[in-house]
Amino acid sequence: MEEIDPESLGEIAYGIFEVYLNRELRLRGPYLFELVEQGTDFEVDVAPVFKQFREDYPDLAGALLRRFGGIDAIYASLRAGEGVLPSKTTRMYWIAQDAPGPLARGLDDEQVGKWLIFVPPKEADEAWRKIRDETAKGLLGISAKVSTAKPNPDSRDERAVIYVYTRDWADEADVMRVRERLRALGFTERIGYKRNIETYRGEYSEEGRKVTYYSA
Repeated sequence: MEEIDPESLGEIAYGIFEVYLNRELRLRGPYLFELVEQGTDFEVDVAPVFKQFREDYPDLAGALLRRFGGIDAIYASLRAGEGVLPSKTTRMYWIAQDAPGPLARGLDDEQVGKWLIFVPPKEADEAWRKIRDETAKGLLGISAKVSTAKPNPDSRDERAVIYVYTRDWADEADVMRVRERLRALGFTERIGYKRNIETYRGEYSEEGRKVTYYSA
């Protein structure tokens, strides 16, 4: 098995910790993004969460500390928007937001699909806020994610991309309900919807060949 270099392992650990932190903060109250954007001091909550993370994942916690320093440095980067806004995030390729509720229950991953929204990088923060907030309220799909300012060698486009996931690509009524909600948020240009099936097969749109299942 090929070893992961310490820098990459630290960045992977950071992403896992932020998901862990967001989950734990949500159990206590607001989402991480709400605390950051409201200017709330939540350092007192981060320390015990990191302590638990260290107990659960000692190797990842160690890699995280070696890469980024102590919990104070990690907290400072969170307050600055790391993992909250795409333009401020350079340690992770993606920021994700799940809808409330037990999403994994009864979820067939091959039935999942997503609307793809491409925006110029300078418009990514505003676009993400709209979609993130609606997703967190349970008014869009089951989850959403946005590409960040971290350069991604696998990226096929210079624009930022936002995925808005729905539970079942075959449920056209729900898929189009989400599309109408996106229009109401200001995303009125025609966009495509791709099934996870095509993504898993490594199929991507090329000149003269499209893999989107819906377009609206």
